Amino acid sequence: MTDGPTGPDQQTGPGGLQAALPRELYVDPAAFAVERERVLFGEWLCVGRRDDLGLHEPRRLAVVDVVGESVLLTCDEHGALHAAYNVCRHRGAQLVASSPGAPTVCAAAGSLRCPYHSWTYGLDGSLLKAPHADLVDADLPAFSLTAIAVDDWAGFVFVHLGTPATPLAAAMARPARTLANYRMGELVTGLRFTYEVAANYKVVTENYNECYHCGPVHPELTRLVPAFGGGGGGIDWDSGVPHREGAWTFTTSGTTDRAPLPGLDEDERVRHKGELVHPNLMLSASADHVAAFVLAPQSVDRTRIECLLLFHPDAVADPGFDPSDAGDLWDLVNRQDWAICESVQRGMSSRSYTHGWFAPMEDDSADIRRWLLPRLAPEGDSGE
Repeated sequence: MTDGPTGPDQQTGPGGLQAALPRELYVDPAAFAVERERVLFGEWLCVGRRDDLGLHEPRRLAVVDVVGESVLLTCDEHGALHAAYNVCRHRGAQLVASSPGAPTVCAAAGSLRCPYHSWTYGLDGSLLKAPHADLVDADLPAFSLTAIAVDDWAGFVFVHLGTPATPLAAAMARPARTLANYRMGELVTGLRFTYEVAANYKVVTENYNECYHCGPVHPELTRLVPAFGGGGGGIDWDSGVPHREGAWTFTTSGTTDRAPLPGLDEDERVRHKGELVHPNLMLSASADHVAAFVLAPQSVDRTRIECLLLFHPDAVADPGFDPSDAGDLWDLVNRQDWAICESVQRGMSSRSYTHGWFAPMEDDSADIRRWLLPRLAPEGDSGE
């Protein structure tokens, strides 16, 4: 026995099972508040697709909730992205009214004017004017909006509310390699689902990252992808997961009238690939579309999830475009997942629960510990 579920080495139980994260990291609001500051605000967080946020054109504004912080996203007159806290530097009023968890606001904008005292900012966050404040031009830079790091990758917008240790491109190196042929930056949203899930975001990502549950929870999915029914062990995830004979994509029938995405290799045209990008982006790539899941943690036991089905623009522009064959399957599988995640959350809330255990085939899921615990440790503490 080592130093417990929160130490650098995990408890090992009967049969060699390893201890999962402790209960408080899923159910304790105080623990979530610490995780929010130390972990979530210290990572690149996906906030959606640039097109869907309206930031693919100059002079546009989007207001998004990022784990309880209201963030202004803008595309300036030159097409450059900017991000800042939705807080006027004068007296702290919000420039755009928004409450925690509020839906995203998208609009055209030439500047940002505070409704309280009319301090006005450019789309790059610079202060343009402050009526009756007697500020000279040399003073204005000191009162720019508090900037937030922002970047985009493959059509997704990310923000970082801390000081990025690595550029976004480095953080996305693995999916950039494994999913390069899907050319997600060229795809467009053809169908969207929004879910309010009564579970901690980590329950959702751990569930996504293993298929031990697929047999019991997803009978329809395992008929389409028989390998999922065996617990997920021995699957070559890098090459992709094969479908049943005669099937080649994630739809209710396993086929579709849509053509495979251009540029896919021979395996990718008939197999399924997936990636989890901690902490809040899950990608599932099929031959004709990519399902992207953007997780928005709302509290210790609530997560809003946007499921975006991305298709080639030519497919979406077709007058007969009908994504329901993919949408019906994904909505079914999603609801099965969210129901079991909510069951896990309720179970973890029991006083009898201290921590769970990882079976051998859940090793990929167990990486939540290796990802989270070093980041959760106080600065300068390696956790040892």
